[in-house]
Amino acid sequence: MHLTKVDTLILPADHPDALPQALQILQNGGLVAFPTDTVYGLGALAFDAAVIEKIYEAKGRSTEKAIPILLGDAADLEKVTAQVSEMALRLAERFWPGPLTLVVPRHASIPDVLSPLPTVGVRVPDHPVARALLRAAGPMAVTSANLSGQASPCTVEEVYAQLGGRIPLILDGGQTPGGAPSTVVNCLGAEPQILREGSITLAQIQASLAPST
Repeated sequence: MHLTKVDTLILPADHPDALPQALQILQNGGLVAFPTDTVYGLGALAFDAAVIEKIYEAKGRSTEKAIPILLGDAADLEKVTAQVSEMALRLAERFWPGPLTLVVPRHASIPDVLSPLPTVGVRVPDHPVARALLRAAGPMAVTSANLSGQASPCTVEEVYAQLGGRIPLILDGGQTPGGAPSTVVNCLGAEPQILREGSITLAQIQASLAPST
C-alpha cells in the first residue's frame, strides 16, 4: 500500500493552538503523536476504521496485532466495552490513571480492524497532555509512535526521525519517562490473569481485589 508523504508539524503541547489543531486533525481522519506516561503514542479516534488502518500503514505494523484504546477518564470505559465487570471497575478505580491495561469485551461499535479478537485492551495514561487530548477527543486507538520493530520513542526528535513525513502532527510534551510498559490484565474470568508483566505486580492486583475486612 502506497503511503502518501505529508508535512509533519511539531507543536509544543502548551501552545494555545495545540489542542484545537490536534482535534481538527483527528476529527478529519488524521493521526496525532503525543506524549504518554511511558513513551510517545500515535493515535486516532477509536471508532473510525479507516483512520485506524492509517496507524498500521504509518508504522508498517501487521494488522494481526491489536491496538489498545486510551481513555481520558475511567468513566469512559462503558463507551468501549460491552460489559464492565466488577473486577475491571475495581482495578480501574485503584490503578488509573497509571500503567495498567485491562482486557475487556470489545464494544460492538469498536471496528474489527482495531482488534482481531472479541476483546480490547484499555487504560487511562497518567500524563496531563495525553489526558487533555483524550478528554477532548474521546477514546483513541493508540500505539507507540515508532516504525514497527524500531525503538519506542521518548522524545519528539525520536518520533520525527521515524514518522516524519508519515503523520501530520506531533505534540511536543518534552521527554517521556520510558521504562516498563503497562501491566496487561485479562479481566474476563473470575480471577485476574496477567498477560504481560509491567510495573504493577500480580500481588498488587490481587491485594486491590481482596475483600476489605
